[in-house]
Amino acid sequence: MDKVNARKIALDILNDIEENKAYSNISIRKHLRDRNISKVDRNLIRELVYGVLENKIYLDYGIRSYSKIRLKKIDKSILNVLRMSFYQLIYLDKIPKFAVVDEAVNMSKKINFKTKGFVNALLRNFIRNDLKISVDKIKSDEIEYLSVIYSHPQWLVERWLKEFGRDFTKDLLKANNETPKLTVRINTLKVKKDDLIDELKKEKIRVAECTYVEEGLTLEGVSNLDKLKAFKEGKFQVQDESSMLVSKILNPKAGDKILDVCSAPGGKATHMAQIMNNKGQIVARDIHEHKLKLIHENSNRLGINIIKTQKWDATNLDESQINKYDKVLVDAPCSGLGIIRRKPELKYNKTSEDISSISELQLEILNIASKYVKLGGTLLYSTCTIEKVENDLVVEKFLNSNKNFIVEKIEEESVLNLVGDNGFVKLYPNMEKTDGFFIAKLKKIT
Repeated sequence: MDKVNARKIALDILNDIEENKAYSNISIRKHLRDRNISKVDRNLIRELVYGVLENKIYLDYGIRSYSKIRLKKIDKSILNVLRMSFYQLIYLDKIPKFAVVDEAVNMSKKINFKTKGFVNALLRNFIRNDLKISVDKIKSDEIEYLSVIYSHPQWLVERWLKEFGRDFTKDLLKANNETPKLTVRINTLKVKKDDLIDELKKEKIRVAECTYVEEGLTLEGVSNLDKLKAFKEGKFQVQDESSMLVSKILNPKAGDKILDVCSAPGGKATHMAQIMNNKGQIVARDIHEHKLKLIHENSNRLGINIIKTQKWDATNLDESQINKYDKVLVDAPCSGLGIIRRKPELKYNKTSEDISSISELQLEILNIASKYVKLGGTLLYSTCTIEKVENDLVVEKFLNSNKNFIVEKIEEESVLNLVGDNGFVKLYPNMEKTDGFFIAKLKKIT
């Protein structure tokens, strides 16, 4: 094994996320790739990164109460050292307190030697006070209190309280800070369900079946996915169960011609190909060339050859493709507020203005994508957000201005109890234990 400092790697990842707005999962993969790091160290790195991100507002509240220096004046790397240290002291009982302090002082010395005394004194003061963080003075302000306790920005807490009410919002905030299980989709083109389950269990991986999708499994005990034989051989694809439901509800048939207008990294496109038994044609488009490569890589690994990738901006009408497709999928760019469990940094990087502006983009893409649907064909709109303005309201605006489309009845039996009065499917982390998702199935009638 490489001689590694797990905490230093975790710090590098947190700095990358903070400074470069990197996604946590991508940054972790980048920093761990091609390094011979032990399972214990890999787990510690993930624990520290996700632990800090999930609890950042609470950790900052605690640091602020012990620091004589304002948080904005503290070097960002030093602040991340303190966040990691507070997280370990509060949540990780097995790590000795003195080891946390020593490691923090050593890391801070390498960043800025002058900060070692400040870091040492602050952490020792926190330990002397039995790791106490008092929230009594903010209990009377429900929005601030929930924001600190569950580490969600105040604007988002206030928004959800208005939308969902107090009890649902508390459950949602709590669920967003829980660690989701690794969910995968069995590639039925290559392997039978029971055979894959047996193979994974032989690798000491704990396997459970998903609730809504027959080909879905949750895995526990996977330390390095890329090195797993079944993954390399294309026997499964990483995909959340709610995301799998998109293709199940679209219900593609062998021989269909399908357009996926915002396709990368290709999870839904490859799932559709699988349902179609690799017969027909799927055109998978994306605006970014490097993301199209991911679709190629996934398709090749999974043994799929009916997906044709194209670089295309979904906001531009392609007149050559009007009325050409049996089914069109718009898995729209969105705020991502349904996948905070997987990318906790999202809750700090979004604003209410972002949600308003992206809903305009979503409607624009949906309007353009509708032109490609054949008469009698299906247009499916999905997002990984729970925001009404990005979901119901976008579809309602579209239907109001496109009378040639109606809501199509969803026939996927496993989700019939999730279909609302308006015919749309909504999934929530605190209810269905999946990523938050929205799915609307529309039909072109004239």
